[in-house]
Amino acid sequence: MISEWIKQSNKTVVFTGAGMSTESGLPDFRSAKQGMWQDKDPTYYASTYALTHHRDAFIQFYRQRIKGLLKVRPHEGHTVLAEWEKRGWIDGIVTQNVDGLHQAAGSKRVAALHGSLRELVCMECQKTYPAQQYETDAGTTCVCGGFIRPKVVLFGENLPEQEVERAEALIDGVELLIVLGSSLQVSPANFFPIRAKEQGAKLAIINWEPTDFDAEADLVVNREKIGVWLQQVHAELLIKNKPVG
Repeated sequence: MISEWIKQSNKTVVFTGAGMSTESGLPDFRSAKQGMWQDKDPTYYASTYALTHHRDAFIQFYRQRIKGLLKVRPHEGHTVLAEWEKRGWIDGIVTQNVDGLHQAAGSKRVAALHGSLRELVCMECQKTYPAQQYETDAGTTCVCGGFIRPKVVLFGENLPEQEVERAEALIDGVELLIVLGSSLQVSPANFFPIRAKEQGAKLAIINWEPTDFDAEADLVVNREKIGVWLQQVHAELLIKNKPVG
């Protein structure tokens, strides 16, 4: 069914959440409390308050996240989506993830609503650095003397205007929106699937657990790995697009 929808759709967009990243071995930001963070709320350390008032803990928290990020690679699902973009089967990706795995797999049209953990920025001069900069003790100080922070959206901050505009451009006129690995609980990012549905788009939700939006969806797939599901759909699309004769 979904392969037919993709084939017939004039504009298809993919919306991804944490479930897309966990299949690469990246812990879910909210649920994976390990080591020194086991009894702590990660949302606190990823906040503007921690940045201002508990900077040492803020640095330690993000240093650990970056260390984990640099160990993972895109999985087969990321690769499939990059291939779909090249073939013109999807028009782009709107993602809640900050890991940059879509871009690493080759996707070009990506609206990263929550920023990127692969890039750091000086709070004074706006000079950018690669994430590896955080691996050293001196890596949090810019050449200008300013503090270097991850280029992600912290709790207490608005979504980056440029990425929101990019997402809006993708969602406008969409005929099919495929949600992959998102519980759709985080606002305002979850506004985009709602907007797509209000525009009359078909909505497909592929998530390990049910979501509050399942009743509004035209297709719901639970308890299935996203990478496996995408490979199956890809195989169907190749068959449907195979030249005859």
